[in-house]
Amino acid sequence: MIKIQEKQDCCGCYACENVCPKHSIMLQKDEEGFLYPQINLETCIDCHLCEKICPIINVEPEKKKPQTAHLIQITDDVIRKESTSGGAFTAIAKWILRQGGVVFGATLDINTFEVHHRWVDNEADLSLFRNSKYVQSHIDKCYQEVKEFLKEDRWVCFSGTPCQIEGLYHFLRGAYDKLLLVDVVCYGIPSPGVYKDYMQWKQQQIGGNFQKMLFREKRLSYNYTSFSIFNDKPELNYHQGVEREQFMRSFFSDMNVRPSCYNCKFKKRYRVSDFTIWDCYDVKAFSKNFDEDGTNRVLVHSALGEKILRGIKEWTKEEPYEDIDMFIKDEIAMVKSVVMNPKREAFFADYATMSMGDLMEKWFPLTLTVRIKTFLRMAAFKLGIYNEAKRTVKKLLRKN
Repeated sequence: MIKIQEKQDCCGCYACENVCPKHSIMLQKDEEGFLYPQINLETCIDCHLCEKICPIINVEPEKKKPQTAHLIQITDDVIRKESTSGGAFTAIAKWILRQGGVVFGATLDINTFEVHHRWVDNEADLSLFRNSKYVQSHIDKCYQEVKEFLKEDRWVCFSGTPCQIEGLYHFLRGAYDKLLLVDVVCYGIPSPGVYKDYMQWKQQQIGGNFQKMLFREKRLSYNYTSFSIFNDKPELNYHQGVEREQFMRSFFSDMNVRPSCYNCKFKKRYRVSDFTIWDCYDVKAFSKNFDEDGTNRVLVHSALGEKILRGIKEWTKEEPYEDIDMFIKDEIAMVKSVVMNPKREAFFADYATMSMGDLMEKWFPLTLTVRIKTFLRMAAFKLGIYNEAKRTVKKLLRKN
């Protein structure tokens, strides 16, 4: 049976729970709010399947293979505005659905404040997958459902973080011609427990009834991350920039991150997926032919990916980029793990004993520095120089 001696040795991908023939494994929340497998020793038959398909125990070695790089925007402006970046995933998913297939992705339940993977088989429901979710999703029984659809000879597109993709890859233990794997470049995974507790606190603090929540709303700009909660009473809508929104600060401080993310086994250029998708904030550095309202950078890893890239041309604006080394050079999160904040242990010790309001006030208060950063960002937006100023700062930091 699988035994987690160190928390960093489990990425919470759900492969072990899905493969267990006796349903003896269930992922349960620990004191930090992350999910780990718990074994029912009375029903376990010690078949070792969980160990054989664990993506960390059996991490797929990186194998160099042909790749192509592309800048992509979906041409539907409404979809692109709803998307985190350029809407490339919606275009890819649309192709799968038009072959009679199904698409799996992460969805946010605004009532439970949980993120779960699920499948859809119609284009209208693809909206559920748009906008990033900065929380680890519950895979539940999705790997089993993927296998059943593939047995029915249906196309399946599965999107997720690299560890979830490799979890499915090892769970299936075989190639399928109609399976398309799409991973996103992942910085790290915040605690689902912290997020749920935080949102319950926000509900009490703000009032009304939450209708929708967006981690990456393009409210001011694609280049500026805005955390938004929409209420049934519009006057209670909540919008905060990343520099002052407390949950986002807990994440980007490298404090509220899963232990396995500090030594991620899936940070690599050559992946088992067909597509790797991520942002292209400074698109003008790559091409003058795209606007700054959201663009995806896409690495294609397979012949199937190339086939589908050709199939989505009627719905996208696409441009190849020849220098792949330059294409991925600034995306450190693709190949390097996040560095643990030395105060992480103290933060989670407080999380176990303090109210959420007191926890956030202690660790992420609205200081003068935070207020100044907010003022400068807002001033740059009002003057219409935000994107150019951000570009200039990046250049100066590289020189120094």
